[in-house]
Amino acid sequence: TEGEQTKALISGEKGQVDAVAEAVEDNLITDFVGIQASEFDEETKKALLDLIAIWIHHQRKGHAEIRLEEVAEHIDDTYFAWIGATEKDSVFYYRIQSPVVFIEFDHQRPIGLERTGIPTRDHIHAVMRTPNGNDYGKDLLRQHYEKHHSQ
Repeated sequence: TEGEQTKALISGEKGQVDAVAEAVEDNLITDFVGIQASEFDEETKKALLDLIAIWIHHQRKGHAEIRLEEVAEHIDDTYFAWIGATEKDSVFYYRIQSPVVFIEFDHQRPIGLERTGIPTRDHIHAVMRTPNGNDYGKDLLRQHYEKHHSQ
């Protein structure tokens, strides 16, 4: 609804980079922002769960099912936030944050050949994290080699 959109909106202006939980942000602690899913009706909660499922289904089936159950248990403690406009061709950022999952989708400024500094729909960063799960950019492969393959 329009009221829910107003509560979810952090800013109507999309920055160059709005994601906060990218690489090397291990166990990032950040405030919950946006609208809490406990304010949604059942249809909107289902739509939020469907969106989260798109992200989680990149895991193996059994893992994804368990993870989705965990997310559903915490749906009322989940927040949805938005930055940017809402027209069909707009650049935007959204965050889904709960005690068990942290998801960010961010249209970012281009790098390489085009250096306008203006976010485009052609350059996207997508992040899914487990809060306090030691996966925020930890170099787990390096840690494994250090622990098990030191010479």
